[in-house]
Amino acid sequence: MGFEEVEGTGVNEARNRAVFLDRDGTIIEDVDYLTRAEQIRLLPGSAHALRSLKEAGYLLLVVTNQSAVGRGRLTEEDLEQVHVELNRRLRALGAEVDAFYYCPHLPGAEVARYAVECRCRKPQPGLIERAAADWAADVSRSYAVGDSARDVEAGRRAGCRTVFIGRGLCREADLAAADLTEAARLILAERGS
Repeated sequence: MGFEEVEGTGVNEARNRAVFLDRDGTIIEDVDYLTRAEQIRLLPGSAHALRSLKEAGYLLLVVTNQSAVGRGRLTEEDLEQVHVELNRRLRALGAEVDAFYYCPHLPGAEVARYAVECRCRKPQPGLIERAAADWAADVSRSYAVGDSARDVEAGRRAGCRTVFIGRGLCREADLAAADLTEAARLILAERGS
């Protein structure tokens, strides 16, 4: 199917606001194919930023390309354990992600069952669409946040406002921030939260 959810906490029937977050380079350091929980390093301020968004009523949904699965560098079970550990570390700092969605696909992947074209690999909007449907999130009231142009494009295609994190320029993004702390501040200021 291509869409996977790990450790969700439930669905609210009301139309929710959400922040769809990239993982690597946004919440944690990008270590080039994270394959073990020991490699997780939270970016400075990321837990506080997530907590402030949650307190303002946003769902926090991670949507992440994970071609390392398709490349055979880790299994889906290994990836789920990485996400369990990431949420454990966030909880210790008073924050929590509501659910993790990932795309293991990659055209030409070494693991044949993942070597497919799909709608879940960003910049396609499939992960965001699935997460929004599962959590009754109104994409027009939601944000997609990430450190690459493909994160921004996926958010735009899904109908979200977008925030680009990084030092470079992404003209397609609605907002630009140096890090997740600034992104959270911009989102909360824009929505009057």
